[in-house]
Amino acid sequence: MHYGNIMYDRRVIRGNTYALQMGPLPGQPDPLEIQRQQQAKRRALARKRAQEQLRPRTPEPVEGRKHVDVQTEIYLEEIADHIIEVDVECQTDAFLDRPPTPLFIPAKTGKDVATQILEGELFDFDLEVKPMLEVLVGKTIEQALLEVMEEEELANLRASQHAYEELRSVELAEVQRLEDQERRHREEKERRKQQQWEVVYKHNETSQKVAARVFAQRYLADLLPSVFDSLRDGGYFYDPIERDIEMGFLPWLMNEVEKTMEYSMVGRTVLDMLIREVVEKRLSMYEHKEDQPQYVKPEDGLGGPGAMGEPPPGDEFLERSMSQPQGPLSDRDSLQRALSNGRYVGNVSPQEGNFMEDGEDEQ
Repeated sequence: MHYGNIMYDRRVIRGNTYALQMGPLPGQPDPLEIQRQQQAKRRALARKRAQEQLRPRTPEPVEGRKHVDVQTEIYLEEIADHIIEVDVECQTDAFLDRPPTPLFIPAKTGKDVATQILEGELFDFDLEVKPMLEVLVGKTIEQALLEVMEEEELANLRASQHAYEELRSVELAEVQRLEDQERRHREEKERRKQQQWEVVYKHNETSQKVAARVFAQRYLADLLPSVFDSLRDGGYFYDPIERDIEMGFLPWLMNEVEKTMEYSMVGRTVLDMLIREVVEKRLSMYEHKEDQPQYVKPEDGLGGPGAMGEPPPGDEFLERSMSQPQGPLSDRDSLQRALSNGRYVGNVSPQEGNFMEDGEDEQ
């Protein structure tokens, strides 16, 4: 509970503010001094433990033996199993009783004087009763005055108490009003602070959202084109017609071209085989013609042992037959050179390549 009156605050000093602040009483120890002493004791114990740990100790005895305490003093002392005992006697006088303490008698002061008075010589009733009456009357009057003063004092106390109670009730009402006012002010302050915090929080949240949105827009402004380009390069965005051509038409076209090239190569290979067979036949016929005897026809002015005549009609036919396949042979040579250079390796089957290499080796 928060009080509005400062008199309830423990930090307010009551009494004379100019008086010196009293320190702790001599009989009460200072808490700081106690704490320092405890810390010093702890440090001493820690230092003692460290010294005990660092101090070398006697090694453990070997198996079957044990350590025995040995005297290390300068003067050795005989240690026996039985303690030597010696009896000594001594007689003293008995204690005497203390004498009784004598009575205290103070010393006499002054001189002793004696007189003789008979009965009735010194007694006067009127004279003797007057002091007693004065005392009784005075005591009675004093008691009456005290009672009257007490009644007046009680009446004054009741009036003062009544006035104090009225003043206290007024002060309590004022204190209650001030406390209620302070409580309302505090609640209003807390409510205003909460509202201000909510406004600041909403403002910061809005600023963060706006900043995040602006940052996202700026970031995506540069990111979206690159993402679209990468997706487009990866093939996620494509033209249906182009994709159909790439996936359907081009593979079919390449397959047909490969088939056509394969058929062409097969035809060329078959043609090369036919040409080779014809050439081999012509070559065998030519060799057979060379083995036959030749006829020499002498001419005018050109006779002699080294003269040669014209070839027979068979040789002319052979030469004509040899001159006919020059076109196919030239095609075959160009094809072989292309194969040797690696131009048609991808479009020729392995059997066709081996066949052509065998033909080159035979030539």
